Amino acid sequence: MEVLDAINARRSIRRFKSTPVEDEKVEMILEAARRAPSWANSQCWRFIVVRDAEMRNRLADTAFSVGGGHPNMATEAMRVVSVAIVACAELGRAGFSHKEPREPVTDKGDWFMFDTALAMQNMVLAATAFGLGTVYTGAFDSVEAGKVLGVPEGYKVVSMTPLGYPDEDPKPRPRKELDEIVFRERFGAR
Repeated sequence: MEVLDAINARRSIRRFKSTPVEDEKVEMILEAARRAPSWANSQCWRFIVVRDAEMRNRLADTAFSVGGGHPNMATEAMRVVSVAIVACAELGRAGFSHKEPREPVTDKGDWFMFDTALAMQNMVLAATAFGLGTVYTGAFDSVEAGKVLGVPEGYKVVSMTPLGYPDEDPKPRPRKELDEIVFRERFGAR
């Protein structure tokens, strides 16, 4: 599948089959994440592949309700799939000077969220190319998830995704037209 095809085909999948995901596919998806760009090639991301059902259930238990007391379907999917991937980031590395004391280089501070998101985007697009589904999940207690996974100090759990074979085929969600989101030369100029 070509990259633009994967971008157009990608959907957030919340219903999965319990069919196991092949190790080779998981490794190629992780390789795609590893190839993402990062601040000064800092590669602050770390990925935890979770296959153990009890661990996936404990991660799902860290989910926030997404409104009206409804369960978070994205993290509930963690209970069904055979594998979940959790993205963590080393803090104080991306977006910082190389001199001591290490200071943020921009007014945006630590770039760990940016860099990890780039790696996750590569991951979800690669999964789509292999016919697998994902849903980028952030509505969970990252501190508690870090405890479940034994994430050390200096690192933070950023996001997670169930990874598996889709049991739904959602239609594309509406996207804003380019003329709504693109300006020329300065903000607001069409």
